[in-house]
This record gives sequence, structure tokens and C-alpha cells, in this order.
Amino acid sequence: MAMVCLSDFEAYAKKYLPKIAWDFFAAGADDCSTRDENILAYKRIRFRPRMLRDVSVMDIRTKLLGTEISFPVGIAPTGFHQLAWPDGEKSTARAAKAMNTCYIASTYSTCTLEDISAAAPGGLRWFQLYIHRNRAVSQQLVQRAEALGFQGLVLTADLPYTGKRRDDVRNGFRLPPHMTLKNLEGAFEVCKMSLLDPSVTWNDIYWLRSLTHLPIVIKGILTKEDAELAVRHGVQGIIVSNHGGRQLDGGPATIDALVEVVEAVQGRVEVYLDGGIRKGSDVLKALALGAKCVFIGRPALWGLAYKGEEGLQDVLRILQDEFRLSMALAG
Repeated sequence: MAMVCLSDFEAYAKKYLPKIAWDFFAAGADDCSTRDENILAYKRIRFRPRMLRDVSVMDIRTKLLGTEISFPVGIAPTGFHQLAWPDGEKSTARAAKAMNTCYIASTYSTCTLEDISAAAPGGLRWFQLYIHRNRAVSQQLVQRAEALGFQGLVLTADLPYTGKRRDDVRNGFRLPPHMTLKNLEGAFEVCKMSLLDPSVTWNDIYWLRSLTHLPIVIKGILTKEDAELAVRHGVQGIIVSNHGGRQLDGGPATIDALVEVVEAVQGRVEVYLDGGIRKGSDVLKALALGAKCVFIGRPALWGLAYKGEEGLQDVLRILQDEFRLSMALAG
């Protein structure tokens, strides 16, 4: 079947992935109302298109913290890519490099940071960090990422505990025996998820800044109050995110929270967004409301499930073409 839009990849992934893997990727917290609202909120936003504007030449490039990417869509951090494709995060890194965009590798990758780096040398990669109770583990991860040439550190702020995802509970979700969280091997004896540190505060940004020269981006901000605190604590970027609706159910859609955050920071740091991006026109709406770039989570996994790195490139290419077309038609 011809893969024309992102929902074609979603349908393929739902059909062919094992149910436990599909349920894990698709899961939202509780009633999934925030997960679904992330998508529905875009449908309520309308363009005011302008005509006769000479759209014969368009430049869709942008810069993330000074590094140019081919268009304003990157790959958000998601865990367990080997559930979608045998080569896992190595394929993700290769697709991002081929499309000249940014890939944020998750703490919960099923490939090592070393393997991800080696798979796509010279690609733009950031590392996403969860702070664990064993701070030495987090410190080593940050320093490993910097030594390997990762160019940014993304601190996820919205996961002091894991949200209740009902299908995962019903399925008794766990990684298959042949897969491990490669970057945490040997670090813990018991379930990794319960070892997240729920005592993390804004002051821990200072601790991170003492460990690394990498720019710090904070992910999971949804309010002007927290946006102002992020700026005050010296981060270089904010990802407006509700963890794909997987954490607190009943929070705002990210596109609805974006305007408040953009107004609060007043250009002092770069603002990005993830959650609910399904079309190139969604990307344009996010940029029109003040985002510098957006990041895709689930659609990247659907692309991997379809054809690995080639499938993920297809997903990115479709978004790129749709974004360019939306820009032209909106004038």
C-alpha cells in the first residue's frame, strides 16, 4: 500500500507490531484524554492564509542552538526502539542524519550511546536524561554523552513517577528477555523505572551545569511560571511537552500551552514543542504560535516499525513536503 500520510504508518504499525509493543507505544495515562487532546487541539486552530505572495522559493531550514537543520522537525526521545525494529536506535540515528535533523536519544535506549554515535557519525544528537536516585549513574551518562559528541542535554522534568498507563498494567509490560536498557546495564539490580529520583528540584539544574559544558534543554514545561523558572536557572531551551499524554491526564494539549510559554520567555531561550504532530500543517501552526522546532515521538516509531531507518526517513520526508506545501498555500 502507498504510504501517503503519517496515519498510514500508524495503521501499519498497529497491524504488524506485537500487541504488547503497540500498546506500550500508544499508551496514554488514565483515560488518555491528554494524549488525544494533543491531536484534537490542532484541528481547532485555523490559518489566515495570504495570497499572491510569491512562494516560488522557500527556505525551510532553521537552527537549533546555532546548528542548522534541514527543516524544523526533529525526533523526540522515546524508549525501547528495538520493540519497533531490530536495529533500534541505530536506525533512528541514521535516519536523522540522512534527513539532516536532530535526534534526541533516550536514557531508556535499547542501544548504547556508543553504538548510536557510531551508527551516524557527525549527526546532530542530543541526549535525554532522567535523574536517578543513584546520582553517580546520571553523572556518568551525562559525561559519556558529552565525550561521544552529543551536542545537547535534555532534562525530562515531568516524570518523578511513571504515569498509570492501563494497557501496560493489564499486559504486565516488560522488555523481552533479549532486550535491555543498554546504557543502564550493571547500574541497578532492580526495576529501572522505580529508581527515578522524585526529589529532583530546580536546584538540580545547577548540579547538571557543574557536570557538563553541554547546553541544557528542559522538557516537560507547560506553564508560564515554570518557563520563567527555567530561564532563571540558566537553561538554553524549553520543550513544551506533556510526555505524549503519558504522565498527568487532564493537563493541557502542548499546542495550547505553547503560547503562554513563548510569551513568558520573550525570546531569551529557544522554545520547542512535542505532542500531537501528525501533518506538515501542524508543524506550521506550532511555528506560527512561536515554536522554533517541533519533535515527533510516536510517528518516528511507526516509521521504524514500517521499514527501519528507511521508513523513518519516509515519515520525515512526508512531514517535510507537507510543511513546505502548507507554507506556500498559507502565503
